[in-house]
Amino acid sequence: MYLRQSFGTKVTPQSEAILGKPQVQNNANGYGFAVDDWVRLHRFLILGSEGGTYYQTEQKLTRENAEASLRCVKQDGQRVVHLVTDISTSGRAHKNDPAIFILAMACGTGNSETRKYALNALPSVCRTGTHILHFAEYVQQFRGWGRGLRRAIGDWYQSRSIEQLSYQIAKYPSRDKWSHSDLLRLSHPRTTNVSRNLVYKYIVDGWQENMAGQNNLLEAIEAAKTVTETEKITSLIREDHLEREMIPNQWLTKPAVWEALLEHMPMTAMIRNLGNMSKVGLLVPLSEAERLVVQRLSNKERLFQAKIHPIALLAALTTYAQGHGVVGKGNWDVATRVVDALNDAFYLSFGNVQATNKRLILAIDVSDSMTAGQVSGVAGLTPNKAAAAMSLVTANVEPNYAIMGFSDEFRDLGISPKQRLDDVSKRLHDSSFGQTDCALPMLWAGMKGIKADAFIVY
Repeated sequence: MYLRQSFGTKVTPQSEAILGKPQVQNNANGYGFAVDDWVRLHRFLILGSEGGTYYQTEQKLTRENAEASLRCVKQDGQRVVHLVTDISTSGRAHKNDPAIFILAMACGTGNSETRKYALNALPSVCRTGTHILHFAEYVQQFRGWGRGLRRAIGDWYQSRSIEQLSYQIAKYPSRDKWSHSDLLRLSHPRTTNVSRNLVYKYIVDGWQENMAGQNNLLEAIEAAKTVTETEKITSLIREDHLEREMIPNQWLTKPAVWEALLEHMPMTAMIRNLGNMSKVGLLVPLSEAERLVVQRLSNKERLFQAKIHPIALLAALTTYAQGHGVVGKGNWDVATRVVDALNDAFYLSFGNVQATNKRLILAIDVSDSMTAGQVSGVAGLTPNKAAAAMSLVTANVEPNYAIMGFSDEFRDLGISPKQRLDDVSKRLHDSSFGQTDCALPMLWAGMKGIKADAFIVY
């Protein structure tokens, strides 16, 4: 009996390594094939590590990814910077923070050529005022403020047009305990351009009377601090395209103010503020605001130009549909047309996905653990809902597929690509049966003689 049960070459328990194969123990105490550092770096840049995983804490997962990334920098730093820039600028990642972090790592730990290459990539990866302030915090974890870094930060400010620079410093004045004033004092950018010097002076010393009439946006921001009438603040918003972050908080309870903000509100800001606009009573049935929001969410070109990531739309859909935020107080009445438009926008955001035309088996874990935790740090976005969303996207793009569910069994879930996301998520939740065995999709295909080109396991 002990000889029969203890060793063989045909069948190996998942709790043991396959004989003669380079398998390693994973975090679930099973065995699998390890990915190399470059695959880990690629995954980290796209997925991040916020929230951790079922078996790893956020801190442990982040550290392991950072260590793998550091080894990549030592091996080929310029390749790392190229990958960071490609993923950041293409909009393939839900959040830009991992890219900024790895760029800071390359700036501090790479060789001289890597550091130079990374600093040259700074304007491409750090595109907003928030990005450059995050970078300033991250880079301190890897190096001091030498001449090259100071020059690169100064060049970031010099590379923006007067209009872009004014907008960035007005919308994102400070982050991570850093301000633009701090960075200017460190980098000392020099210019003979009067208008640019005025913006630098404003950043460091604030508004002065002799600046009147020289920069419309900054002057409008200062005026917004003192106005006392709704008509005047809305006029400033419309005429000078002020955004939410540029006006005093006391005005953000006024429907008329949000109506004015909505007229020129960028797509990402609009998606993030749907709850706020409903909370003040702006997004009501048959209103002009509702019509405008739905129209923009239905515009495929707008979504593409704004680089709206599908996970961002899922996050907005999840938060808005529940009628209350994750932090802060207050509920709102959910506008059904807005929920439908968010749902449609999710599919539109995958408009540039090309079909592989392969025979695909989509295998979704339906065990109870899939309903716990969160994906990419998005509150309310469980693995269950994320798997449902990604599966529906593939099903809407690919012509040859089967969507199956597995835990300790493997069965057809009866899911159609025409179903709504919430319907599919509920179907997955209601289909839970037993514990998880990720080998079942392949074993099932082998037993049934199914000719699949690839398995996509969620």
